[in-house]
Amino acid sequence: MGTPEQPVVAAVDGSEGSARAARWAAEEAGRRHAGLRLVIVNDDPVRAEFAERAVEKVAAACRTRTPEVEVGTEVADGHPVEELVRRSAQAQLLVLGARGLGGFTEALLGGVSTTVATHASCPVVVVRENVPTTVGPVVVGVDGSPSSQRALLFAHDAAARLHAELVVVQVWHEVGLLAGLLAPQDRDRVQQEVERSLAEQTATVRDLRPEVRTREVVERGHPVAALIDASRDARLLVVGHRGVGGFDGVFLGSVAAGVLHHAVCPVAVVRDTGGTR
Repeated sequence: MGTPEQPVVAAVDGSEGSARAARWAAEEAGRRHAGLRLVIVNDDPVRAEFAERAVEKVAAACRTRTPEVEVGTEVADGHPVEELVRRSAQAQLLVLGARGLGGFTEALLGGVSTTVATHASCPVVVVRENVPTTVGPVVVGVDGSPSSQRALLFAHDAAARLHAELVVVQVWHEVGLLAGLLAPQDRDRVQQEVERSLAEQTATVRDLRPEVRTREVVERGHPVAALIDASRDARLLVVGHRGVGGFDGVFLGSVAAGVLHHAVCPVAVVRDTGGTR
């Protein structure tokens, strides 16, 4: 679990997308009473001077925006993914811009942000190009797995810090491409079973901080589509990191990967081991 002594780390690359993510990270560091460390990874010695100027420019903006937060900077040499994953081991949160390092567009999201979210030791937040909203709930997707329980705890803490409503979403659907549609009475039965399961999952966090207003939503459909829809009015969407085929830490789960690419609001990916803050 992350501690206040560990900083929030934000990746910077000179693009507006990374500057926006750094501003979000500065505000989150203030809410956590933590320091902020801005890291730019430079893999070209010719651009060393540019890298230094870029990170200091963002640092100055963050200090102006959140003067109560201690802001440090670092220019690291090496590969962006490797260096950011390495720094995640000493961070309570790692924040990235959705457009990726180097100013590339959506294609690089799969190459940097998804890879970092897969291998980072701490939770990772990817800030989209849309201006993050300052109103609306924190939304978390759960499915009863240990990973989603970690995500639920992270989301509950985030909602408490933001004084926001927590919306806990569980989505179910008929399993398999060849599965037939359930009869109405069976559909109602499954809906009720999932509702009971969701109530049990949220009971623990309700007891932790009763002041956090919690709402449970059970939908039938596709998890990615439902969470993307929920993200339109949210200030943060939280999902668990899940391996594919049991190889946790090798692949990012399909739901997490899907919402990283398409959600409107910032997305937090929380591993099922390590920090939950």
